[in-house]
Amino acid sequence: MIPRLLLGGPPPPRIPKMLRWLKKQSETGRRAGELYGSVVTAARQLAFYELIGVPDTPEGRFELVALHLYLALESLRGEAPGAEALKQRMIEVFVNDMDDCMREMGVGDLAVPKKVKRAAAAFYERATIYQRDGADESRLAASLGHYIFADAAGREDARRALARYVDAASSALKHEAFDDWVESGAARRLLDASCTSTIRITAT
Repeated sequence: MIPRLLLGGPPPPRIPKMLRWLKKQSETGRRAGELYGSVVTAARQLAFYELIGVPDTPEGRFELVALHLYLALESLRGEAPGAEALKQRMIEVFVNDMDDCMREMGVGDLAVPKKVKRAAAAFYERATIYQRDGADESRLAASLGHYIFADAAGREDARRALARYVDAASSALKHEAFDDWVESGAARRLLDASCTSTIRITAT
């Protein structure tokens, strides 16, 4: 059978389907970028550093980005069929961001791929642990402390504040899109409430 394109007829159905697929891919990439932007915005809240005491270092900032990326991906669980593709694209955006950040920090070109690979593996490790411990505030607080306050074993109040924040965020994100939740200020209010009910009361 001679291909229809060689006969000058109308294009086969697969070409419009391919265009639709490319458009869908573009929309997924745009949405992934928007969501990841909200992840970074949430991770940059000053209260994490000024009230809870998360180290304001590349490592501390990475931990908060990883934590909020986990929350954003969990919020997509059980969503429409395109959610899995969106989650994958968000992880790709995260990996590209890590690549850019390391280059900006002066990491050599040869070392960047290995460090990015380790950063991706570190995220998957944390996401697995946070999901495992999410139903138990004490275990979650311990895990958060292990990753975020590795050099501050005595900060029990900070670990509890973070665990309460994550628990409240997980509940809220069952009913609200992650970027809407961040843009509305709900993330900041939850963080402030977690600090008030844990750190400030503990301090008094």
